[in-house]
Amino acid sequence: MFTGIITDVGTIESVETRGDTRVVIRTGYDTATIDLGASIACSGVCLTVVDKGPGWFAVDVSGETISRTAPGQWSAGRRLNLERAMKLGEELGGHIVTGHIDGIAEVVGICPEGDSKRIGFRVPSDLAPFIAPKGSITVDGVSLTVNEVQDQADGSTHFAINLIPHTQAVTTLGATEQGQAVNIEIDVLARYLQRMEAYRGTR
Repeated sequence: MFTGIITDVGTIESVETRGDTRVVIRTGYDTATIDLGASIACSGVCLTVVDKGPGWFAVDVSGETISRTAPGQWSAGRRLNLERAMKLGEELGGHIVTGHIDGIAEVVGICPEGDSKRIGFRVPSDLAPFIAPKGSITVDGVSLTVNEVQDQADGSTHFAINLIPHTQAVTTLGATEQGQAVNIEIDVLARYLQRMEAYRGTR
């Protein structure tokens, strides 16, 4: 489990295609404190540490994961939002995040609001029921609050978030560009509510 509070921004140093894709990530973490087999969320994707050294760790990314995450994410030089797994007793500063991506959104607009940025995203219709104003959402691993939601005539949904200067500075979202694809994880509570409603409808 994670909280969506980013604690480092890493950079992909190398990518090697094997049975899976081996990705080596440079990090500011003290890797001596990271166990092999530990989970680290990489731009919202929960991955397992399979190798490490001073200032770097490696993960294996499956074809399934690559197919479900933002295009181009697993390429050398790409910056990733990193978060180590939550420990019992730690402060829950964001919201409960599983590290399982539900879909991909497209950035459709960026505009300044004071020192903050308002960023609009388009999501496909299958994610629309899970996004609500003042609800929580994870964008590239970052816990954010949904400011507004607008359903579109083509079946897609637009939602907007506010990015304060601190979040711009300590995550990759400060460099977000229009047209960019990002990983989305809906609120886990919304996921379970939808399942309960669907199950009730079959009884």
